[in-house]
Amino acid sequence: MHALTRRLFGTDGVRGLANSELTPELALALSAAAAQVLAEHGLGHRPLAVVGRDPRASGEMLQAAVTAGLTSAGADVLQVGVVPTPAIAHLVGAYSADLGVMISASHNPMPDNGIKLFAAGGHKLPDAVEDQIAARVNDTGVERPTGARIGRVRDVPEAAGHYVDHLLRAAPQPLQGLGVVVDCAHGAASVVAAQAYRRAGAEVVTLHAQPDGLNINDSCGSAHLDQLREVVLAQRAAIGIAHDGDADRCLAVDATGAVVDGDQIMAILALAMRECGELVENTLVATVMSNLGLHRTMREHGVVVKTTPVGDRYVLEALMAGGFTLGGEQSGHVVLPSYATTGDGLLTALRLMARMVSSGRSLADLAGVLTRLPQVLVNIAVADRMAVVAAPEVTAAVARAEAELGETGRILLRPSGTEPLVRVMVEAPTESIARTVAHRIATIVAAAH
Repeated sequence: MHALTRRLFGTDGVRGLANSELTPELALALSAAAAQVLAEHGLGHRPLAVVGRDPRASGEMLQAAVTAGLTSAGADVLQVGVVPTPAIAHLVGAYSADLGVMISASHNPMPDNGIKLFAAGGHKLPDAVEDQIAARVNDTGVERPTGARIGRVRDVPEAAGHYVDHLLRAAPQPLQGLGVVVDCAHGAASVVAAQAYRRAGAEVVTLHAQPDGLNINDSCGSAHLDQLREVVLAQRAAIGIAHDGDADRCLAVDATGAVVDGDQIMAILALAMRECGELVENTLVATVMSNLGLHRTMREHGVVVKTTPVGDRYVLEALMAGGFTLGGEQSGHVVLPSYATTGDGLLTALRLMARMVSSGRSLADLAGVLTRLPQVLVNIAVADRMAVVAAPEVTAAVARAEAELGETGRILLRPSGTEPLVRVMVEAPTESIARTVAHRIATIVAAAH
């Protein structure tokens, strides 16, 4: 029995401590199972998979295991090296592949790693297919191909360049003269972000773009914005862009050093797209984590906000079901389905900067359309996330706090889909009230643990 198989797929693939929970044996079994399940779905041809990774050291080991698993099940493999997660989604479609595998733990610390799977066309796998793959992981009775039916491997070093070309085709406006500082988190953005922004015309200063396999997300990137703010001010740049380890997120900093989060970015893009008729049914898709201020702002401008559970996969499902053209998360995952099948931090940044240039307005001015309610998020480490969330004393505490806030705020209590945490989010009229309520609930959650 492999580690993690009790709860194999989370909200964003399979993730865990590399070589302890996420072992090479599990990576091999998982990728072989994925190829087998795909073959049983009646492809009618030899499966083709695209495999990439972020720069963390364990990715080298896990990539070797994933490639071995795929080829052992008869799938051919295109190894594209270190690229962002959205590059894998794009390349699966561009190379007419049947499967994409991204080896990354996104914003998690370096010791963690993960495996994200993409179906043909670059879409995330449906839950039902993930369940079939998970059920197959421990099946040792599957007949394996031999001889010429074993999969083959080819390196594709030009793949990152193809992805940048795609980004530039999706960029609506040259960025000539726009000063940008980009924090690459010592991650996958390090290999493509500066190139993409410079080719779009921006004047680029790079930050944290020297990955060594060990420094990914280490006090940098979208979860650590202080140094980016300092450099933006020192360089007198128009904007700072922060990516996470696999570059599917984008947060920003304006010229004054103020943080512009995913909600504000979505508001800016939604109004820009509404203005030019690109916002289908004047609808934005956001998760339950988005600030109430986003809902109020969009309502004032005639935009409907459709709400989903946390996770860009659920945003994507709602976008596809409704044919909508913009969605995302407060954390900086923004999805533009006309150009990408998953959240793409570089595409988001290009579209955001293009709006600044086309409107002639500063990022601070554009972001000022949204007034956020004070929001406090507290993470509590727990052993059993689901049991703690369902504990009677916890649900009672949440109910009391909701009654106390009434219409002036809200509370969201949820288990993390990627880490052993329970997240308590509170919005209230003042930060003091939000903090008091959040920590009161957090104390009860910790005691329930």
